[in-house]
Amino acid sequence: MTDRTPLETLERVFGYKSFRHPQQEIIEGLIEGNDAFVLMPTGGGKSLCYQLPALHRKGVGIVVSPLISLMKDQVDALRANGVRAVAYNSALSQSESREVLTAMTSGKLELLYVAPERLMQGAFLQKLDYVDIALFAIDEAHCISHWGHDFRPEYVTLGKLRERFPKVPLIALTATAEPRTRIDIVERLHLSEARSYISSFDRPNIRYTVLQKTNAAEQLAKYVGAGNGLAGIVYCSTRKRVEDVAGMLRRAGISAEAYHAGMPDRDRKNVQEGFLREDVDVIVATVAFGMGIDKPNVRFVVHYDVPKHIEGYYQETGRAGRDGLPSDAILLFSVGDYITAKRLVETGENRDRNAIEIKKLEAMKRFAEGFSCRRKQLLAYFGEEHSGNCGNCDTCLNPRERYDATEDVKTILMCVYETKQRYGARLVVDVLVGADTEKIRSAGFDLLPSHGKGAGQDSAYWDAVINQLLDLGYLRKENEKYPILKLTALTKDVLRGGNTVSLVRPAAPKPKRRRQRLRSIARPADRALFEKLRALRKRIADEEGVPPYIVFGDATLNEIAARKPKDRGALGAISGVGTHKLQKYGERFLNLISQE
Repeated sequence: MTDRTPLETLERVFGYKSFRHPQQEIIEGLIEGNDAFVLMPTGGGKSLCYQLPALHRKGVGIVVSPLISLMKDQVDALRANGVRAVAYNSALSQSESREVLTAMTSGKLELLYVAPERLMQGAFLQKLDYVDIALFAIDEAHCISHWGHDFRPEYVTLGKLRERFPKVPLIALTATAEPRTRIDIVERLHLSEARSYISSFDRPNIRYTVLQKTNAAEQLAKYVGAGNGLAGIVYCSTRKRVEDVAGMLRRAGISAEAYHAGMPDRDRKNVQEGFLREDVDVIVATVAFGMGIDKPNVRFVVHYDVPKHIEGYYQETGRAGRDGLPSDAILLFSVGDYITAKRLVETGENRDRNAIEIKKLEAMKRFAEGFSCRRKQLLAYFGEEHSGNCGNCDTCLNPRERYDATEDVKTILMCVYETKQRYGARLVVDVLVGADTEKIRSAGFDLLPSHGKGAGQDSAYWDAVINQLLDLGYLRKENEKYPILKLTALTKDVLRGGNTVSLVRPAAPKPKRRRQRLRSIARPADRALFEKLRALRKRIADEEGVPPYIVFGDATLNEIAARKPKDRGALGAISGVGTHKLQKYGERFLNLISQE
């Protein structure tokens, strides 16, 4: 306990000059003895919200954390700042455990990190009955919810803390919880009187990219190799794939190591420390890696396989760019990966849980196959609106051509209507392309007017159009396990000819010999000129009240910096300039280049 003000503690102990919003309000509320629910993105400063008030209240702050690695990193950082903090977990010997308990009961600790199953043991709770407790902090609080992406049964017992310790303030924290999960957390922890602090989920420095998975190993090697030593994490779905991908990267001359639960503890520890020390550039890991890693300069996160849910995807991509500098989040997506992941979920014994997980997996698929701003899609999933497009994702930086799809939309809607709104997208597409299957013949769908009406396009085209219609509300899905397509109120206006429908044109299939390449991390030939061009672009954008990408995209600026055009003709020949922008901005950019 200290007599300093929270701001003085912030500067003296933690080395920061000011609080981020809304840290100060959360901290002051806890010091006064109030409960709090905090939703704050990775890198937003959640830990400080309970660490600092624990130093201002009498007793020890009890922090519940699910992973030993997570505890270790935070305890090491606190000790480096002179805070009396320890972790009480299964990694301790019997004598070490006794030392921790003695220090706790004698009032020598300021913060104690503990796993939920240890905290809720009867013997440990009895010791706490005779200890001054500053606060309880439930980190990774989404683990308590069945709706959360990382449900842990041992977290459910934490709901008993409020009854046993009614006067001890409790703070629950998470970086990933959509609205339904938030409600569940508050109810299960009995935080009805708690003040909620919901920060924006937006991580504007992260560039989100989804790429069609073709030759994944080649795609990844080209991208990571272009990073020239930048730190990154590659997530894979299985231990075997982790080992294979790490080996492939090493053979390509990249400093990479594998990390997964099947490795000996010492090996995992060495890999983790090597990454933190920057002896290792790239970690290839299963999703367990990263929860406790406080490495601010991770420049990229690549998902080699489709994540199981948007919450996990968001949390894992959030490990990039914690220092606020530009970083990449790249997802290699294929429908085959989605089907494999779905089949794996369906093998689970808990049907109710399976249904929840399938719904989350389908949301991930919609995100990956969507054509709208990635950031807008992510934020919408978490109940947050984003006005306009972000200008920092693949769909905004490389907008696809739009076209009048009204007739094709009518064809789809009529097919859904003719099949009595009782089937999913797969059968509807088969009818449209004129498939001759037993299922179609036995149902008489080969006699429908819509059968074969879409034969001029392939199945991938119709799949893409249906996905857009779902996003736009012209269709909806019903039934979580076996989704069927249903018409909506918007359908009538289209079928009657009252509305036209503009869609993003689906990408044409690429020749097999051509491999889609991951966009390299931007390294302009002339970095100094590139930065000056960016500054000019920003000034123009501010003058016009538009996002900078509206003026020129990064790729265009890269090419301008490399080619240094001397006249309007040369500038106009660069991809992304065009006649209108050449007329509008050409002179200002040419003047800047001429000064170099």
